[in-house]
Amino acid sequence: MVDRIKLEEKFLAHDFKDFKWIDPKNIVISHWVRIKCMFGCNEYGNTATCPPNAPSFYECEKFFLEYREAVIFHFEKQVPKPEDRFKWTRKINLKLLKLEREIFLSGHEKAFLLFMDSCNICAECSGIKEKCKEPKLARPSPEAMCIDVYSTVRKHDYPIVVLSDYKKKMNRYAFLMIE
Repeated sequence: MVDRIKLEEKFLAHDFKDFKWIDPKNIVISHWVRIKCMFGCNEYGNTATCPPNAPSFYECEKFFLEYREAVIFHFEKQVPKPEDRFKWTRKINLKLLKLEREIFLSGHEKAFLLFMDSCNICAECSGIKEKCKEPKLARPSPEAMCIDVYSTVRKHDYPIVVLSDYKKKMNRYAFLMIE
């Protein structure tokens, strides 16, 4: 059984204040997400944690069934230029990795983070999983794991819309799977 109060203390200690506990059964897994990765995302085949280097749809579906607890972390930010997003998400993802490690060390061996963006831990990615320079730090995005982020976060009353320009604030989401 997960002691939510103790874990929430860890979240807050890392300054993660906007989060919700969810039942992993409420995470929406959809084929269209993988197709969108394949046809429309610049990261496809260029990042070691993105498709085709990510688990299959079936494997993703099975993965989420192995968990009873999950947390959605919400982040909001406006960036001057689209490419500025990556510096911001990298900083947040590194902090989230420290949290994941702390939760793992507190006895939750299945703790697993899904970044709020594609993995950009390294300045340049080989695009090949076996040649990853930081395999202990590399994590997939929710989309790489076939999560329909839009439907999932809306089910939990979080805001999300397709941005038509970068003058608007982004709503980004990371998922932490905990057992």
